[in-house]
Amino acid sequence: MKSLVRWGITLGLLGNTMLATIFSGNAPVLALPDEQIAKTMARVPVFVIATPQGNLLTHSAPNGQKTASVTEVFMSPQDAQSFIQQVQNKKDQDPKIMAMAKTLQVTPVPLGVIYQQARKNAKQPNSPVFVLNPEKGEIDGALALLRQSGQQIQQFNGVPVFLVRSAPNQGYVSIKMSSNNKQDYMPLFFSKEEAQGLLNQVKPKFPKADIQVVDVEGVIKKLQEKNDPALSNIVFFPSPDAKQYIQTLIKNNPPNSSATPGVNQAPAQKK
Repeated sequence: MKSLVRWGITLGLLGNTMLATIFSGNAPVLALPDEQIAKTMARVPVFVIATPQGNLLTHSAPNGQKTASVTEVFMSPQDAQSFIQQVQNKKDQDPKIMAMAKTLQVTPVPLGVIYQQARKNAKQPNSPVFVLNPEKGEIDGALALLRQSGQQIQQFNGVPVFLVRSAPNQGYVSIKMSSNNKQDYMPLFFSKEEAQGLLNQVKPKFPKADIQVVDVEGVIKKLQEKNDPALSNIVFFPSPDAKQYIQTLIKNNPPNSSATPGVNQAPAQKK
């Protein structure tokens, strides 16, 4: 974890309607424009630190010879909560900062919203930089898979996502989102455990099937650069912990909407 140098509050606000949009939109679209890439990632909740008013917490961190304003984004709600505790336990802070720290809370936001804001910030000098923090357990899982494949690797840079292939260097296994939906989708899991579940299902049909590990930043880059119809069928599956956290929040704090947010379920069918 980076050293905490200076804490502040950004001016951006997160509306209460965010809970309703986290899992909205069941159909992926061709993801070349930023808006469409954001829709593809809208089903994935990530977790930021904010005040009850929705102001995002930022801190300064070294960036080469300069100092950047950083907004931490966590894939795990538990990691986000641990980060809050570190801030609150930090001594020798300004009294106003200490008072503010006591009000901090974990706030879920669709990854697509973070993507859109990051793209806007990149065009504005001195804007906060978003840093994605992967879950340690998933990093360990990614490293284990890569080492099993013969790669001599000591660390995994980025946030891992897991895909199931019919065989090494072969095509990816597709799924159907429901029994009455004929469209095939390419699942990308943020949880190795869920990818393993799909692998176990398809092993009888594809004995050489395996799990490939990629980083989410690389996937986003392909979405930005390639006009490939196959990319329109990508579906991101959040980790079980993230889904459970959101389901609990929605149950305890129903959004002001007559629509019920959809949640990624286990694959209904496989191809």
